[in-house]
Amino acid sequence: MSLSEQLTLANQATSIVRTLSSKEKSELILAIAEHIENTRDSILLANEHEVKVALQEGMSESQIDRLKLNKDRVSSMVGAARQIANLTDPIGQVLESWKQESGIVIQKIRVPIGVVAVIYENRPNVTLDSAAISIMSGNVCVLRGSSAARQTNKVIVEKIHEVLDEHDLPRAIVTFIDDDSRAGATELMQASGQIDVLIPRGGPSLIEAVQKNATVPTIIDGAGNCHIYVDQDAVLDLAEKLVINSKTQRPSVCNAAESLVVHTSVAKEFIPRIVRSLGLKNVELVGDQESVALSEGNIKQADQEEYGQEFLCLKLSVCVVKSLAEAISWVNEHATGHTEMIVTDNPETTQRFMQEITSAVVMQNTSTRFTDGQRFGFGAEIGISTQKLHARGPMALNELTTYQYRVSSKGSTV
Repeated sequence: MSLSEQLTLANQATSIVRTLSSKEKSELILAIAEHIENTRDSILLANEHEVKVALQEGMSESQIDRLKLNKDRVSSMVGAARQIANLTDPIGQVLESWKQESGIVIQKIRVPIGVVAVIYENRPNVTLDSAAISIMSGNVCVLRGSSAARQTNKVIVEKIHEVLDEHDLPRAIVTFIDDDSRAGATELMQASGQIDVLIPRGGPSLIEAVQKNATVPTIIDGAGNCHIYVDQDAVLDLAEKLVINSKTQRPSVCNAAESLVVHTSVAKEFIPRIVRSLGLKNVELVGDQESVALSEGNIKQADQEEYGQEFLCLKLSVCVVKSLAEAISWVNEHATGHTEMIVTDNPETTQRFMQEITSAVVMQNTSTRFTDGQRFGFGAEIGISTQKLHARGPMALNELTTYQYRVSSKGSTV
């Protein structure tokens, strides 16, 4: 079946999803979650084979980590789907309501977007996350994964389709594009009139390709050059704990910290300390002249471009600043708009940092790893938006809706 034919069926399926009640959508997602859980072994078998192939082909450690599933990760996927099923259905919510002197009554109502396409690399968990979020928000999803996870994604989608069959619902509600060619990706990006929004989840090359080629509306799931600023009023024990967790708990994901900024008044004590702790975790450090001088040779001089880089591995850039204003300026200049965190016990400093930092998520004394749909209580996310229009940060149910004005009166005329 051609892509155009698949997208035609997906668009036809939107009218069916829109008619499902909150209870029906919830029960459908719970049934999908249970079936995925019960057929976990077939998913893990396909994934194990793909991981072996990826290792033989020299895929990087961080990419392998995003590709690999295990029992715990499947359980997490299933748990996220169940959490989504139990969230409040956003569709039909009245956002605003008012009456004009003319007698017309206006309501602003949440409605589904329609056909949501996701292009993603590795991460087979995105398959189930996207399907569950799309169904609960009344949308149809179109999924195109990478070649590395092709078989794993196909098995997951097959299990979803089996449940859709049992509920007498069209498989097109979760449409899988089994084409990993560049031409196929471009065709999807340019399917104007058939896709309402496209969300890319992947590395810089995928994002660049979407920005260059897409003619459909997009929400960019961007890179995560996440910063931690250790302020002069920071508790250094806490700062050390937060840096280690943010950087090393799972370095291959976008909410891992990539950049450390330290106030000069605490740098002499904190930098040697954090260098020792991160050294035990095999973290490579690059930094400016002052951090290099304070590190006893354990921080290498950074190239300028490294300060703005998403490493996705055990590597961290370090910079020393003289003031809060300099820290804010540095972060805004080098950030990718994802997540920035300040370690401080000073409420005035915190307020200024949060007001002046322009990224989607700003934190105080909290690991950057908390920027996550499930940890935010959304069940999961379909992406983490680093742009400023429509959706920002973890995108879940509300972010996959738009609104419609509904107007009524008793015969008002102009």
